[in-house]
Amino acid sequence: MRFRGRVRVMPRAGLLDPQGHAVEQALGALGFISVRQVRVGRTLEIALEADSEQQVRERLREMCERLVANPVTEDFSIDAVEALS
Repeated sequence: MRFRGRVRVMPRAGLLDPQGHAVEQALGALGFISVRQVRVGRTLEIALEADSEQQVRERLREMCERLVANPVTEDFSIDAVEALS
């Protein structure tokens, strides 16, 4: 079966996020004064062949641990897995 998984990678809590800080400052300059914190990460959508949703989640986890996320500075979550027709 063919699946698509969505993975979110974010800077670890407590670490500096210069990109998020820049966006936060820019939003304030544009008048969005209620913004208190911005964290910038990335989302990946990965299509792959697998026998089950569980197998997709295991493969996505392995991909993140080995390449996609830096284990020292980033956390990841598998947000969604859906079967494709």
